[in-house]
Amino acid sequence: MSSKAVILLSGGLDSATCLAEAKHRGFSACCLSFDYGQRHRAELDAAARIAAALGAAEHRVLKLDLAQFGGSALTDTHLDVPVAGVKPGIPITYVPARNTIMLSLALAWAEVLESRDIFVGVNAVDYSGYPDCRPEYIAAFETMANLATKAGVEGARLSLHTPLMALSKAEIIQTGQRLGVDYGLTVSCYQADEQGRACGVCDACRLRREGFSAAGIPDPTRYR
Repeated sequence: MSSKAVILLSGGLDSATCLAEAKHRGFSACCLSFDYGQRHRAELDAAARIAAALGAAEHRVLKLDLAQFGGSALTDTHLDVPVAGVKPGIPITYVPARNTIMLSLALAWAEVLESRDIFVGVNAVDYSGYPDCRPEYIAAFETMANLATKAGVEGARLSLHTPLMALSKAEIIQTGQRLGVDYGLTVSCYQADEQGRACGVCDACRLRREGFSAAGIPDPTRYR
Protein backbone atom coordinates (compact mmCIF):
# COMPACT_ATOMS: atom_id res chain seq x y z
CA MET A 1 0.00 0.00 0.00
CA SER A 2 1.14 3.55 -0.73
CA SER A 3 2.07 5.80 2.17
CA LYS A 4 -0.44 8.55 2.85
CA ALA A 5 0.47 12.19 2.47
CA VAL A 6 -1.61 15.27 3.26
CA ILE A 7 -1.59 17.78 0.40
CA LEU A 8 -2.70 21.39 0.88
CA LEU A 9 -4.82 22.04 -2.21
CA SER A 10 -6.01 25.58 -2.87
CA GLY A 11 -7.23 25.04 -6.42
CA GLY A 12 -4.44 27.12 -7.94
CA LEU A 13 -1.62 26.29 -10.29
CA ASP A 14 1.04 25.67 -7.64
CA SER A 15 -0.98 23.39 -5.39
CA ALA A 16 -2.17 21.34 -8.38
CA THR A 17 1.46 20.80 -9.39
CA CYS A 18 2.32 19.90 -5.81
CA LEU A 19 -0.43 17.26 -5.76
CA ALA A 20 0.82 15.81 -9.04
CA GLU A 21 4.35 15.64 -7.64
CA ALA A 22 3.18 13.82 -4.50
CA LYS A 23 1.33 11.30 -6.66
CA HIS A 24 4.43 10.91 -8.85
CA ARG A 25 6.47 10.07 -5.74
CA GLY A 26 4.04 7.25 -4.98
CA PHE A 27 2.01 8.78 -2.16
CA SER A 28 -1.69 8.21 -1.61
CA ALA A 29 -2.86 11.81 -1.64
CA CYS A 30 -5.25 13.08 1.04
CA CYS A 31 -6.07 16.62 -0.07
CA LEU A 32 -7.10 19.41 2.28
CA SER A 33 -8.71 22.67 1.14
CA PHE A 34 -10.03 25.59 3.17
CA ASP A 35 -13.15 27.69 2.88
CA TYR A 36 -11.65 30.53 4.90
CA GLY A 37 -13.78 33.45 3.81
CA GLN A 38 -11.77 34.19 0.68
CA ARG A 39 -13.39 36.41 -1.91
CA HIS A 40 -12.15 34.17 -4.73
CA ARG A 41 -14.28 31.14 -3.77
CA ALA A 42 -14.19 29.69 -7.30
CA GLU A 43 -10.87 28.16 -6.27
CA LEU A 44 -12.72 25.67 -4.06
CA ASP A 45 -14.59 24.33 -7.08
CA ALA A 46 -11.26 24.15 -8.87
CA ALA A 47 -9.74 22.19 -5.98
CA ALA A 48 -12.50 19.59 -6.23
CA ARG A 49 -11.92 19.26 -9.98
CA ILE A 50 -8.17 18.89 -9.55
CA ALA A 51 -8.45 16.32 -6.76
CA ALA A 52 -10.73 14.20 -8.94
CA ALA A 53 -8.65 14.60 -12.10
CA LEU A 54 -5.37 13.69 -10.40
CA GLY A 55 -6.79 10.75 -8.48
CA ALA A 56 -6.63 11.95 -4.89
CA ALA A 57 -7.55 9.27 -2.38
CA GLU A 58 -9.59 11.79 -0.40
CA HIS A 59 -10.46 15.49 -0.50
CA ARG A 60 -11.79 17.42 2.47
CA VAL A 61 -12.78 21.07 2.75
CA LEU A 62 -12.56 22.68 6.20
CA LYS A 63 -14.50 25.84 6.92
CA LEU A 64 -12.76 28.68 8.73
CA ASP A 65 -13.78 32.30 8.89
CA LEU A 66 -10.64 34.39 8.68
CA ALA A 67 -12.82 37.15 7.24
CA GLN A 68 -13.82 37.90 10.85
CA PHE A 69 -10.29 39.21 11.35
CA GLY A 70 -9.89 40.87 7.96
CA GLY A 71 -6.54 42.53 7.38
CA SER A 72 -6.21 41.22 3.83
CA ALA A 73 -7.71 42.13 0.48
CA LEU A 74 -8.47 38.42 0.03
CA THR A 75 -10.83 38.32 3.01
CA ASP A 76 -12.03 41.92 3.42
CA THR A 77 -14.23 43.22 0.59
CA HIS A 78 -13.62 46.78 1.79
CA LEU A 79 -10.00 46.47 0.63
CA ASP A 80 -9.17 46.57 -3.06
CA VAL A 81 -7.08 43.84 -4.67
CA PRO A 82 -4.01 45.54 -6.18
CA VAL A 83 -4.10 45.60 -9.99
CA ALA A 84 -1.24 47.96 -10.87
CA GLY A 85 1.47 45.30 -11.07
CA VAL A 86 3.67 43.29 -8.70
CA LYS A 87 5.61 45.58 -6.37
CA PRO A 88 8.32 44.97 -3.73
CA GLY A 89 7.31 44.28 -0.14
CA ILE A 90 4.49 42.33 1.46
CA PRO A 91 1.26 43.07 -0.43
CA ILE A 92 -2.18 43.65 1.03
CA THR A 93 -3.23 40.23 -0.36
CA TYR A 94 -1.15 38.59 2.38
CA VAL A 95 -3.56 36.82 4.76
CA PRO A 96 -2.20 37.04 8.33
CA ALA A 97 -0.95 33.66 9.58
CA ARG A 98 -2.79 31.77 6.80
CA ASN A 99 -0.10 29.19 6.10
CA THR A 100 0.55 28.63 9.79
CA ILE A 101 -3.15 27.97 10.43
CA MET A 102 -3.54 25.69 7.42
CA LEU A 103 -0.35 23.75 8.03
CA SER A 104 -1.34 23.23 11.66
CA LEU A 105 -4.64 21.68 10.58
CA ALA A 106 -2.85 19.59 7.96
CA LEU A 107 -0.53 18.43 10.74
CA ALA A 108 -3.50 17.40 12.87
CA TRP A 109 -5.02 15.36 10.05
CA ALA A 110 -1.65 13.80 9.19
CA GLU A 111 -1.27 12.61 12.77
CA VAL A 112 -4.73 11.03 12.72
CA LEU A 113 -3.95 9.36 9.39
CA GLU A 114 -0.59 8.16 10.73
CA SER A 115 0.97 10.03 7.83
CA ARG A 116 4.49 11.33 8.13
CA ASP A 117 4.36 13.58 5.07
CA ILE A 118 2.73 16.94 4.25
CA PHE A 119 3.06 18.64 0.86
CA VAL A 120 2.58 22.37 0.35
CA GLY A 121 3.13 24.33 -2.84
CA VAL A 122 4.93 27.36 -1.41
CA ASN A 123 7.52 29.05 -3.58
CA ALA A 124 10.37 31.41 -2.74
CA VAL A 125 10.93 32.70 -6.29
CA ASP A 126 7.59 33.99 -7.63
CA TYR A 127 5.85 34.22 -4.27
CA SER A 128 4.52 37.80 -4.10
CA GLY A 129 6.58 38.61 -0.99
CA TYR A 130 4.63 36.47 1.49
CA PRO A 131 6.73 35.78 4.61
CA ASP A 132 5.15 32.34 5.20
CA CYS A 133 6.44 31.03 1.85
CA ARG A 134 10.15 31.25 2.71
CA PRO A 135 12.46 28.25 3.30
CA GLU A 136 13.33 29.39 6.82
CA TYR A 137 9.64 29.48 7.74
CA ILE A 138 9.06 25.96 6.41
CA ALA A 139 12.12 24.64 8.28
CA ALA A 140 10.92 26.26 11.51
CA PHE A 141 7.40 24.82 11.11
CA GLU A 142 8.76 21.33 10.51
CA THR A 143 10.87 21.60 13.68
CA MET A 144 7.83 22.78 15.63
CA ALA A 145 5.66 19.99 14.22
CA ASN A 146 8.04 17.32 15.47
CA LEU A 147 8.14 18.91 18.93
CA ALA A 148 4.39 19.46 19.22
CA THR A 149 2.89 16.09 18.27
CA LYS A 150 2.57 12.72 19.93
CA ALA A 151 3.91 11.11 16.76
CA GLY A 152 6.95 13.36 16.70
CA VAL A 153 7.76 12.83 20.37
CA GLU A 154 7.48 9.06 19.90
CA GLY A 155 9.94 9.14 17.01
CA ALA A 156 7.64 9.09 13.97
CA ARG A 157 9.23 12.12 12.35
CA LEU A 158 7.08 14.26 10.08
CA SER A 159 8.48 15.79 6.89
CA LEU A 160 7.15 18.95 5.27
CA HIS A 161 7.71 18.71 1.51
CA THR A 162 8.00 21.85 -0.64
CA PRO A 163 8.86 20.54 -4.13
CA LEU A 164 8.23 23.91 -5.80
CA MET A 165 10.27 26.03 -3.39
CA ALA A 166 13.18 26.86 -5.70
CA LEU A 167 11.34 26.81 -9.04
CA SER A 168 10.26 29.75 -11.16
CA LYS A 169 6.63 29.90 -12.27
CA ALA A 170 7.71 28.74 -15.73
CA GLU A 171 9.55 25.75 -14.24
CA ILE A 172 6.52 24.88 -12.12
CA ILE A 173 4.31 24.90 -15.21
CA GLN A 174 6.78 22.77 -17.16
CA THR A 175 6.94 20.30 -14.27
CA GLY A 176 3.17 20.08 -14.09
CA GLN A 177 2.86 19.56 -17.82
CA ARG A 178 5.26 16.60 -17.61
CA LEU A 179 3.15 15.19 -14.77
CA GLY A 180 -0.12 15.56 -16.67
CA VAL A 181 -1.67 18.54 -14.86
CA ASP A 182 -4.53 20.18 -16.75
CA TYR A 183 -4.01 23.82 -15.82
CA GLY A 184 -7.34 24.68 -17.42
CA LEU A 185 -8.91 23.21 -14.27
CA THR A 186 -7.07 25.58 -11.94
CA VAL A 187 -8.00 29.05 -10.67
CA SER A 188 -5.27 31.41 -9.47
CA CYS A 189 -6.93 34.83 -9.71
CA TYR A 190 -7.40 36.76 -6.47
CA GLN A 191 -10.78 38.02 -7.64
CA ALA A 192 -12.10 35.35 -9.98
CA ASP A 193 -15.82 35.50 -10.71
CA GLU A 194 -18.28 32.72 -9.82
CA GLN A 195 -17.48 30.95 -13.09
CA GLY A 196 -13.78 30.95 -12.24
CA ARG A 197 -12.87 33.52 -14.89
CA ALA A 198 -9.76 35.53 -14.09
CA CYS A 199 -9.40 39.31 -13.94
CA GLY A 200 -6.03 39.25 -15.71
CA VAL A 201 -4.58 42.19 -13.76
CA CYS A 202 -4.06 41.09 -10.12
CA ASP A 203 -0.61 39.91 -8.97
CA ALA A 204 -1.59 36.24 -9.19
CA CYS A 205 -2.84 36.65 -12.77
CA ARG A 206 0.29 38.54 -13.81
CA LEU A 207 2.64 35.93 -12.34
CA ARG A 208 0.61 33.11 -13.90
CA ARG A 209 0.50 34.70 -17.37
CA GLU A 210 4.21 35.50 -17.29
CA GLY A 211 4.90 31.92 -16.25
CA PHE A 212 3.08 30.41 -19.21
CA SER A 213 4.78 32.87 -21.55
CA ALA A 214 8.26 32.05 -20.20
CA ALA A 215 7.51 28.32 -20.32
CA GLY A 216 6.45 28.57 -23.96
CA ILE A 217 3.13 26.88 -23.16
CA PRO A 218 -0.29 28.25 -24.21
CA ASP A 219 -2.14 29.86 -21.30
CA PRO A 220 -5.43 27.96 -20.73
CA THR A 221 -6.76 30.57 -18.28
CA ARG A 222 -10.29 31.82 -18.91
CA TYR A 223 -10.31 35.59 -18.58
CA ARG A 224 -13.30 37.85 -18.10
